Amino acid sequence: MTLRDALRRHGRLLWWLHSLYALAAGILVMWVGARHFGVLRFVFLQIAFIWITSLLLPWIDGRAGLGPRLRWWIRAAVNYLNKDFYQQLLFFVLPVYWASATWGSLNMIFIAILATSAVLSTFDVVYNDHLSVRPTLLAVFFAFNLFAGLNVTLPVLWSVSNGAAMWISACLALVGFATLRFRPSEWRRPRVLAIVTTGAIVLGALVVWGRGLVPPAPLRLAGTSFGRGLQRRPLAVAGPVAALPAGWTGRLYAITAISAPLGLEERVRQSWYRDGHLIYQSPFYRIVGGRQEGYRLWTSAVVSGQAAGPLRVDVETEGGQLIGRARLPAGEPGAAADAGATPAREPGGLRR
Repeated sequence: MTLRDALRRHGRLLWWLHSLYALAAGILVMWVGARHFGVLRFVFLQIAFIWITSLLLPWIDGRAGLGPRLRWWIRAAVNYLNKDFYQQLLFFVLPVYWASATWGSLNMIFIAILATSAVLSTFDVVYNDHLSVRPTLLAVFFAFNLFAGLNVTLPVLWSVSNGAAMWISACLALVGFATLRFRPSEWRRPRVLAIVTTGAIVLGALVVWGRGLVPPAPLRLAGTSFGRGLQRRPLAVAGPVAALPAGWTGRLYAITAISAPLGLEERVRQSWYRDGHLIYQSPFYRIVGGRQEGYRLWTSAVVSGQAAGPLRVDVETEGGQLIGRARLPAGEPGAAADAGATPAREPGGLRR
């Protein structure tokens, strides 16, 4: 019995055992991804390898001179390496996106899709028997993962804003889908042009109106504090508030700590809501990543006692992505003493 025959006979069992190993390795990669952003530079190499080898496979399959056995081994090796790179890429960026996601917001949909894609990449039988043999599914799978990888890598390595990174990643994802799904000889066919054009319109609409679905990785909200005043040095709220007394009217301050690792550059703001209604929106403030201590953005708003519901402060990027959300619940009726606070005249600011 040859090695190839043995692999075919026990292939499914071996692949499932390998899938368990790949899932365990993926957990290790997640641990690395949550702590070492510098590894993101390898994402480009992984994407490039998957893209190039996927484009070469149809050409290799058409080379009769290579023989069926050699072509089988080449395809098996390429599929194995591509799966391995998918696993590394997805399990690395997943914790980065998770840290930037806001529980209960729409961007959790993106996290669910990304996690599903990461888990599927570890199931060798699924990849070999379904994804790799269906050009459309394989092209969609590659395009989504290319978008997810580049969208988090560009802001870190080249200081591209999250909004610009999303446009670049979406355009390259469309190119990746088109090149993997259709051969160059098909690109001028009306049907292919219609599919690619429709895909471009859908992606453009998603970037413009659906960017809130994507967490602004690697930006994340590290913490928020509310108070009835502001202390300048060191920057902190005065008269901390854990719940908003019912019927209280006055100015309230919020300090949000934003983590912006490595070379990321972005503009952010705070938006205040009471009972779901916007009561104040600050101007945008520019942050440049690379500071371990992050940035502290503070703003203030006048809260009316006529509203009885909880208070919410959203921290957003200029592109409309939600970095984080802080809530101040409504408390029992009671007075809110000033506690020696020194109100600031400015509406807000950024402290490095």
